[in-house]
Amino acid sequence: MIVMRKLWHKLHLWLSVPFGIVITLICFSGAMLVFEKETVRMLHPDMFHVSSGIQTLPLEELAARVAATLPDDVAVTGITVPSQSGQTWQVSLSKPKHAAVYIDPYTGEIKGKYERTPFFRTMFGLHRWLLGSRPQGDGIFWGKLIVGISTLLFVIVLVTGVLLWWPRNLKSLKPRLTVSVRHGWRRFWYDLHVAGGMYVLLLLLVMALTGLTWSFGWYRTGFYKLFGVEMQQGGRDSRSSDRSAKLRSDVPFAHWQEVYEELYRLNPSCKQITVSQGSATVAFSRLGNQRASDRYTFSLQTGEITGVTYYKDAAASGKIRGWIYSVHVGNFGGWLTRILWFVAALMGAILPLTGYYLWIKKRAARKSGSRKKT
Repeated sequence: MIVMRKLWHKLHLWLSVPFGIVITLICFSGAMLVFEKETVRMLHPDMFHVSSGIQTLPLEELAARVAATLPDDVAVTGITVPSQSGQTWQVSLSKPKHAAVYIDPYTGEIKGKYERTPFFRTMFGLHRWLLGSRPQGDGIFWGKLIVGISTLLFVIVLVTGVLLWWPRNLKSLKPRLTVSVRHGWRRFWYDLHVAGGMYVLLLLLVMALTGLTWSFGWYRTGFYKLFGVEMQQGGRDSRSSDRSAKLRSDVPFAHWQEVYEELYRLNPSCKQITVSQGSATVAFSRLGNQRASDRYTFSLQTGEITGVTYYKDAAASGKIRGWIYSVHVGNFGGWLTRILWFVAALMGAILPLTGYYLWIKKRAARKSGSRKKT
């Protein structure tokens, strides 16, 4: 047992020392991203909130107004209509990725273009790639690789940490879960490192284990298989891209308004409805997979609903992607889980720093003791 504890201690220490700073950056940036949407809406209320009018304009007209302002190589790909009144509607664009503008549905005034603020763009780049740039060709994406390796080692550090400090009996458990503020700074940081790590251990493990699916293909494949899902190779079905290209060649925005009205009639309690060329999605305000939605197809010539795939009947591969994301960012349980994830991620950023403090103090004490002996 003593030999094993020494091994765990060495693993915990010598994996933490070189990768602790990276882990701090990953956890801190992740915590900052938890409430990005709410922060942006608070900072730019004019872009997201409007005065409610009597009647909204048809989706076709709103899409046409936005399309008239775009360059020739950019197209409107869809409109997302929230269930609450007094909000702008999101008009999605073909490029760049995730591009969109927000429009007043009552007046047709374009309120602003969605752009990630410099702060959150930096936090996202730090969280995913340590601000590295994607290489050209088949080069190694070093930022992504370092984040992946650090996250994998973070799992080992967390497990060895709990093995080191887990008490041998229940009587000793309470002191390990208590942070003392009356016995000096060194004791405070030690207790924060041990007790804080204990409290957020499971949440940090969940974040790390789900986050690794974005870092390594082999891990993602194995993770999917663990839940009985086979990975689809090659990304999106090429046939869907061909179909989208054909749809864009037809009359733009035809029947969007009547499709929206029909879907709202069928789903009056939905969170939002997104209509695009030949397809639409209906999302609901519910806990769980926050990317869950029912998917419809409709005729471009008549606007008639031609098919529907309910979320409960969707392929498992599509469901697990949404679940992995929802669990990783903590939004599957509403505000409660998001707050817990935010606090746990911040604690994950603090743990390496408290570990460095304790390690440096211990080394300094050893040097001081050896000088006294000599």
